[in-house]
Amino acid sequence: MSPGILGKKIGMTQVFRPDGKVVPVTLLKAGPCVVVQRKTPPQDGYEAVQLGLLEFVKPRRITRPVAGHVKKAGVEGAKFLRELPLGPGDGDLKAGDRVLVEQFKPSDKVDVIGVSKGRGFAGLIKRHHYRGGEASHGSMFHRAPGSIGASSYPSRVFPGLRMAGHMGVARVTVRNLEVIDVDVEENVLVVKGAVPGPNGAYVVVRRARR
Repeated sequence: MSPGILGKKIGMTQVFRPDGKVVPVTLLKAGPCVVVQRKTPPQDGYEAVQLGLLEFVKPRRITRPVAGHVKKAGVEGAKFLRELPLGPGDGDLKAGDRVLVEQFKPSDKVDVIGVSKGRGFAGLIKRHHYRGGEASHGSMFHRAPGSIGASSYPSRVFPGLRMAGHMGVARVTVRNLEVIDVDVEENVLVVKGAVPGPNGAYVVVRRARR
């Protein structure tokens, strides 16, 4: 049993439970994946498995280093590679083994890792949810940041201060999403709730750790 699987975000929809409740879900194209490399303590110092997502990719879309690395495992067409650590309950995987979506079952809990949508340059209110200044006439500080530090001491701006800047395009992990349904024939995983990233973005689905 693999600790997770790689895939792509298809989009969001909603399904009905047997009791009639509506559940918002995200459809993920999960797999098929193949084990590209197995990391072992004697050779690498830790236990992990490197998975590659098998998809219809033109050879020119894959860089030469990745193509040569994947070819060692006897695999072709894997562009998206990610490494997952192995735990006590995971199976003994080796290079060339297939990882399919059938290893997941409804009601399982998973963590989904992706890259959030890019929002460009954003201000304090949108980026950090600041309250903003007074909206009354003459305030002149409706969406301004206000003071960012004292002038006499320490006479500088502390690193990490929340300010306006680039928003989005960050690694985001959504924890404990419930698996609603699994379509083995189409390699589709249906999870409850939202998943970071736009439609078509790569995601990593791992078994919940908490």
